[in-house]
Amino acid sequence: MKKKILNLINKKNKSRIVSLTAYSKNIASILDNICDIVLVGDSLGSVLYNYKSTREVSLNTMIEHSKSVRMGIKKSLMVVDMPHNTYRNSKEALKNAKKIILKTRCDAVKLEGGKKIYNIVKTLTKNNISVMGHLGLLPQSDKTFKFKGKKSSERNKILNDAKLLESAGVFSIVLECVETTLAKKVTNQISIPTIGIGASNNCDGQILVFDDLIGLNPIDVRFVKKYSNIRKEIKKAVSNYSKEVKQKKFPLKKHSY
Repeated sequence: MKKKILNLINKKNKSRIVSLTAYSKNIASILDNICDIVLVGDSLGSVLYNYKSTREVSLNTMIEHSKSVRMGIKKSLMVVDMPHNTYRNSKEALKNAKKIILKTRCDAVKLEGGKKIYNIVKTLTKNNISVMGHLGLLPQSDKTFKFKGKKSSERNKILNDAKLLESAGVFSIVLECVETTLAKKVTNQISIPTIGIGASNNCDGQILVFDDLIGLNPIDVRFVKKYSNIRKEIKKAVSNYSKEVKQKKFPLKKHSY
């Protein structure tokens, strides 16, 4: 197993894992070494392209953004989401995962689902492809966006799926919108790290969409904390630029050839 992956697994019960998404070199270079994991998420579909769901994101789109992100990363673990309909069976998954890794030089890929993708994950890990799992709310397949773990059947399924994914060889699991006590139970019953998003601080680490964290995406979701209001700063900068252009204060002699 790769050294970066082993280092991440060893953080369980020792130190919290910090993760964020990135879709370009400039952002990735800021996150590098601050974050343990930088995820090129298929969330870029809604964040950058205004798609109605992540299901519209293509493999080539993921690869192009990942190539950009790779240029900004030297130390963090880089994970790439495999988009919808690129891992419907083991043969397809292996072909596409190999393509992603070859073209982007990422460290791992992430797949959504539990028992349904068990054999697919096993095929990838047997072929030395590092895989991150994703349970709870599954944006690629769920039609309604509700937190998971209210019903006992749902709780049992998520817990069993987590154990199955671990046995298939995933090195960590994202828990999205999972009820607090269930997140704790899953985290305690598997030996690999859990990364939460809307799944309480009972997980081994946390992930957010970078654009949400800085307030660039005007989203109002319970599990998002905005650490900055970058929209306000951008508006201020653009207004100042506009003013200076109109007043012929920009460009000055020092900005000219």
